[in-house]
This record gives sequence, C-alpha cells and structure tokens, in this order.
Amino acid sequence: MDYGEELRERIEGVERAIDRLLPGAIEPSARLHEAMRYSMAAGGKRLRPVLLVSAARLFGGGQKGDPLPAAVAVECIHTYSLIHDDLPCMDNDDLRRGRPTAHRAYDEATALLAGDALLTRAFAILAESYAPTPALAASLVRQLADAAGSRRLVGGQMEDLLAERGSGATPEALRYIHLNKTAAMIEASLAMGGLCGGADAGSLETLGETGRELGLAFQIVDDVLDATMDTATLGKTAGKDARSGKSTYVSVHGIDEARRIAREHSDRAIASLGRLPGDTAFLRWLFETLVGRTH
Repeated sequence: MDYGEELRERIEGVERAIDRLLPGAIEPSARLHEAMRYSMAAGGKRLRPVLLVSAARLFGGGQKGDPLPAAVAVECIHTYSLIHDDLPCMDNDDLRRGRPTAHRAYDEATALLAGDALLTRAFAILAESYAPTPALAASLVRQLADAAGSRRLVGGQMEDLLAERGSGATPEALRYIHLNKTAAMIEASLAMGGLCGGADAGSLETLGETGRELGLAFQIVDDVLDATMDTATLGKTAGKDARSGKSTYVSVHGIDEARRIAREHSDRAIASLGRLPGDTAFLRWLFETLVGRTH
C-alpha cells in the first residue's frame, strides 16, 4: 500500500467534512465565521482527525457512527487552542502553519472570539451529528470535554505559562505539561475513533495508552524541531522556545537525549498499537513518520 497516498485521502475526507460542518463565511457575523474558517483552513498535518478516523477503521469503520464529524470536532478544539496559544497574552506568535496567526490576519478580539466559537462548535457538531445514537454522543462529548478541560489541555497550558514566567520546569513538571497540553488530545482522538468503531473497554484503554505515548513523542519531536529547523520549514517561528526561556525537552535534557526519549515513547506507542485488532500497518507507518522528523 502507498501509505502517503492513503494519508492524503484521509486528509481530503477530513477537509471536506470541515467545509461541510463549519458555518459559512457569509452567514451573519461573517467576519467571525471567516476567521474561524481561515484558521481551520490553514492546513497542517491534520494528525488528530486522521488518528480518529484511522482508529475507527481498526474496528470496521463507523459501526457505531461516522467518525468524520467527531474528527472535525477534535480539529475545532485543536485549532481553537492554537489561536489562543498564539495570542499576545500567551505565546505571542506571528506565524502558524506558514501563515499569519489569526490575531495578525484579523485582530486580537476577532481571534479570541473565533477560538471561542470553534470551541463551542465542536460540541454542537457532536450533539447534532450523533443525535440518532445518544449513548455514543454522550461518550464522545465526555471524552472530548475531559481532554479539553482544566484537568488536561487547558491545565497543561496554564502550567506551561507558569513555567515560562518562573524559573522553568523540572523534568517531572515538563512531562505533566506535555501529557496534558499535547498528549491529551491525541489520546482523545484515538479513543473517540474507537468509540465510533465500537471498540470494547479493553481496546479503548489500549487506545488511550497508545495516544499518551504517541503524544509525548510528538511533543518532544516538536521541541527538537523548534531548536533545529528554520521558520520556513516549520511554518511557525523557529527558535522561539529558546528565546522566550521556555522549558522544553531540549532545554532540560539536550537535543540528543530528547531524540532518544522521543524514540522510546514512539516504540512504546507502537508496541501498544500492536495489541489492537485490525490492520495497524498504516498507523505504525504514521507513528514512524512523525518521530522520524527529527533527523
């Protein structure tokens, strides 16, 4: 199988679903909807929605429900978090996915509201799309709300800011930040795909474990790339972590050790993946591709 072509096809399916499920750019509050679409249309790897759709396919596709609306909901949450993370009161960045950040393309207030609107739209998509299967809808909402809330994604962002404003993070605190600011949404993506596919409790637990290990590997790789790549390659401002005194796996452990730790977490994710049913070859290739970005 040409896994690169398979990845492109899955991304294209997600892109079509995004266009279908977001408000039109010319609806009332047009500037707000335009800003939402601007940020969602910036592209990127679409890692989380692809993981969700791929996890559902391990269990026969959408036996319980079409995974694409859930995939769009996850991408709405991810994109809202990026919009807010780029704001001047947070990381204050000018580039995201190779384009001006939302507050640069529009203005700070519009960007803030676009993020708010994507956050709430995510749960509307789940409620509307899975209304015929209330139990699935409730499970998906619960999974996403837990991953995106104060104990996971937002809590990780808070600890990240506190570490940056203070004296930095210990290795334990840094792991906590990565587990929540990054890994939580990757974990949720795989679990939500499993829910759409009808996975049993044991498989859902394994999907969560796989997502946690992959999420840690993915964020460590991002830390390495920020220290080693240029802005044009990254699509966002390179070297910003070091200039702002941000605690990363590179600043705490050094580049070589960070690469080793990323590989260790990736190997664990692949081992966990091997305990799942279905054809896991595409996901294994994707995991390897993500970690291989550091060389």
